[in-house]
Amino acid sequence: MKEFVERYRKELLENTMPFWVKYSNDKEYGGFLTCLDRDGTVFDTDKFMWLQGRQIWTLSMLYERVEQNAVWKEMAEQGADFILKNGRDEKGDWHFALDRSGRPLVQPYNIFSDCFASMGLGALYKITGKEEYAQVAYDTFNRILERRDNPKGKYNKAYPGTRSLKGFALPMILSNLSLELEHIVGTDTVESLIDNVVHEVMEVFYQPNTGLIMENVNLDGSFSDSFDGRLVNPGHIIEAMWFMMDLADRRGDDVLMKKCVDIALRALEFGWDERYGGILYFKDILNRPLQQLEWDQKLWWVHLEALVCMAKGYVYTGNDKCKTWFEKLDEYAFRNFADPTYGEWYGYLNRQGEPLLTLKGGKWKGCFHLPRALFKIYTELESLKKEQTLLL
Repeated sequence: MKEFVERYRKELLENTMPFWVKYSNDKEYGGFLTCLDRDGTVFDTDKFMWLQGRQIWTLSMLYERVEQNAVWKEMAEQGADFILKNGRDEKGDWHFALDRSGRPLVQPYNIFSDCFASMGLGALYKITGKEEYAQVAYDTFNRILERRDNPKGKYNKAYPGTRSLKGFALPMILSNLSLELEHIVGTDTVESLIDNVVHEVMEVFYQPNTGLIMENVNLDGSFSDSFDGRLVNPGHIIEAMWFMMDLADRRGDDVLMKKCVDIALRALEFGWDERYGGILYFKDILNRPLQQLEWDQKLWWVHLEALVCMAKGYVYTGNDKCKTWFEKLDEYAFRNFADPTYGEWYGYLNRQGEPLLTLKGGKWKGCFHLPRALFKIYTELESLKKEQTLLL
């Protein structure tokens, strides 16, 4: 696996981050422009709060972990200034979207704006020591915990009491967010949250009869035979499993680690498109027709999270199935998503593996999944390389 280390590091530092540094920094109004076409051309100037927070996190994390690049730090700080000035309502909840100048466009219906604002500010605090970043990250984190039983609040469209489901996305995100903010919220808070999150992910949403994790379940964790209840998102499962692997490693829990690897492998097998290759975006657990018309698309983040998960699975356990899947995913991803001409990766492919859109960033895609995955993959495999050297 050592041959992949330099490849992924180079992809991060030469083909990915230069793209975002060159094209996304809004020097006129602050924050980041994320709606970028293949060559970096800006095609829309709206700013989406969760992508602003994600880019602050990415720049700060790379500054701390890779190299003290002054441009990365400067961009992260100006991004933070923009969201602190414009991003919240009077309750401290983060808007979903702003116009270029910072005026609110979409109200704070989506708690993931809050999650990534706190995550970004928490990472920036690490490299600056600026107390305002830590305080807002802390306050936002506590507000997330207050809202987690009903994240959308008054924006929830579901009629109360008829079919009450809970979604997998928030406990999955909290498992990672709590670790990212441990230096601010404290280890005791993190440990108590980990207990709850591991239970939710690995017991409540996990269905033993299929070996998979559902996107939505009844409040008691039982299966709901409905469009939402039958929905499987293989990418979410696989991403969550590397979050859980990190927690298993933190606690030295071999049983949890094995279960994570087993579920991740099962999700890959279930989601893999045997006809055209790649991982399908959505599937119905009973193979019934889906509501999501994009069910057969191949998305960048799904394949990147799978690569991270298989790299971690192999490093943590030595499971050869993880190595085999990593190599299979690597070949598909670089052949279909990577753009050696302009840098960065395409986000959306059709089932056959051809780009549906030429964009490199938009409402849902920004400076986050690709750089995070490239960094985690090459550092994980680098640690494996070091361990093998020590054994010689």
